[in-house]
Amino acid sequence: MNLRGVVAASEPNTAEAGARLLREGGNAIDAIVAAKLAATVVELPLTSLGGGGACLWGHPERGFRVLDFFSTVPGIGIQKPTSLDFHPVTVDFGPTRQTYHVGKGAAAIPGELDGLIALHEAGGRLPLSAVVAPAVGLARHGFGVSPQISMILGMLAPIARVSAAVQKVFLPGDAVPQPGARLSNPPLADFLEALGAGHAAALQGQARELLIAGFGPEQGGMISAADVAAWRPEVREPLAVPIGDYLVLTNPPPSAGGGLIGAGLRIASELGLGREPYLSRQYVEAVAAVLAAVSDLRGAGYDDLLRTDPERIRALVGGPGPIGPFVDLAREVRAERTLGGTTHVSVLDAEGNAASMTTSNGEGCGHALPGLGIHVNNFLGEEDINPHGFHASPPGQRMSTMMAPTIVLRGGRPIAVLGTGGSNRIRSAILQTLLGHLVYGQPLERAVAAPRLHVEGRQLWFEDADLGPGAADSLLKGWPGAARFDQRSMFFGGVHCVGQRGDVLYGAADARRGGVVA
Repeated sequence: MNLRGVVAASEPNTAEAGARLLREGGNAIDAIVAAKLAATVVELPLTSLGGGGACLWGHPERGFRVLDFFSTVPGIGIQKPTSLDFHPVTVDFGPTRQTYHVGKGAAAIPGELDGLIALHEAGGRLPLSAVVAPAVGLARHGFGVSPQISMILGMLAPIARVSAAVQKVFLPGDAVPQPGARLSNPPLADFLEALGAGHAAALQGQARELLIAGFGPEQGGMISAADVAAWRPEVREPLAVPIGDYLVLTNPPPSAGGGLIGAGLRIASELGLGREPYLSRQYVEAVAAVLAAVSDLRGAGYDDLLRTDPERIRALVGGPGPIGPFVDLAREVRAERTLGGTTHVSVLDAEGNAASMTTSNGEGCGHALPGLGIHVNNFLGEEDINPHGFHASPPGQRMSTMMAPTIVLRGGRPIAVLGTGGSNRIRSAILQTLLGHLVYGQPLERAVAAPRLHVEGRQLWFEDADLGPGAADSLLKGWPGAARFDQRSMFFGGVHCVGQRGDVLYGAADARRGGVVA
């Protein structure tokens, strides 16, 4: 048969939704929108039409661009309510416990619904009715819960129990769904079906009205009508990072992740990485040094630079000059840790269209849009994207994110499309995958599966499975207190890739987060 394209995602139903659109004659944009709509049904703790994200997409002859549909800080024209619905919830992850902030006061302006519609309008081929069909079927008739989603639902059960509306969808009968159990979301099915029937504008308006009515100051939230009216998806030029014969395109400012990945690639180039045997002691020492420099950069005012001088980031990361001035910013370090409710899909079709999309709902705020089955984000309660503290950023400001959908070009054509969830580990996971494939010459499949490291401040986390002799001992000696994982863990993200070798399309999905290729 003729291969029309390939999809890599975190969940079988998500991947199959994208593949179905390719089989029906759709292109990569149709496929990735269909996959993400399906993900809002079947990857319900991780992504939602009440969340946000970014998509890097395009074609060699028409160029590549980023659609930014991440959230903005609410509060335009209103006073902070005296009784803000914003409270901590502690989640048990087994080896550790972590506190998140939820409630209506944790909700930022969601962009995923409008973003997916805008992306389809800009680049899709098939009618929206065909694109929503897989998600409608899953939401109406139900789907079998994957082992990964069952595990995450168990972790986030305290957040799901914040409101009856979310609990009904996530934990029917108040029990955590076990692998294979069936879940459905009929209200979301109705909403998506009406979306495909040509009622997009009316439904977008309905969702906005419910958001204003349910998450404003009178209900303990921060969202105003002015916030909702001001939000729109933004089209941006990707950040372009040259590395050898390749050009790496990724998410530009105000995203934090793309610039940090670009800085890591430039630092690795200056240090001459690539000569060490892959996964050897010398390799892990070199990679840990690069990750430490990137972490220091994040802790030295990088987030402020995103706001004050984003063009400096573009010039230093993508320009021909030395990376030194950028690395000199790395002086003071701060550490951050969070699981992050994020998921990724990559698509490459036989016509050369490529699309890489990462979306998130945080952990969700615990409340849904009434009658629609849409869980709303808790981005205002995420420490990683509120570097100056909760509710400290000015209303209307685009929130920064570590999400970094990425496409690698060689000779102007896409040879790898990738991205990952994983909060602040996103930068480390993508950087190491790119280094493995582009610098150390490893097949994409091996670069994805290889053991990973992550550095925050002076703390190192690493997987030791399959490392070379002496590598783990060297890391433990050089990084006192390092956290050692004896097997691959979802903590380190899930890099889902598709690629092209000659005329052959293929995929490499990450088992750490339930990776599937269709």
